Amino acid sequence: MKPVVRQRAAPVTEEDHVHQLVAAFRRLRTEAADAGMSTAEYAVGTLAAVAFAGVLLKIVTSPAVQSALSGLITKALK
Repeated sequence: MKPVVRQRAAPVTEEDHVHQLVAAFRRLRTEAADAGMSTAEYAVGTLAAVAFAGVLLKIVTSPAVQSALSGLITKALK
């Protein structure tokens, strides 16, 4: 077996720090953009749920459905 020779790490230069800062900035900017998309998706989902609730309310409050539900409840209570 060959002995493991450890090499010294190169000294960190100012250029390395700049590259690290740029990489961190890009990562944060990407994460912030994703956060905005999630908020927009929640807004669209909420609007769809409200629209569905409105349609369901119209259906349930229609005279035909109200009489059917009343008949079903009356029959269940007898």
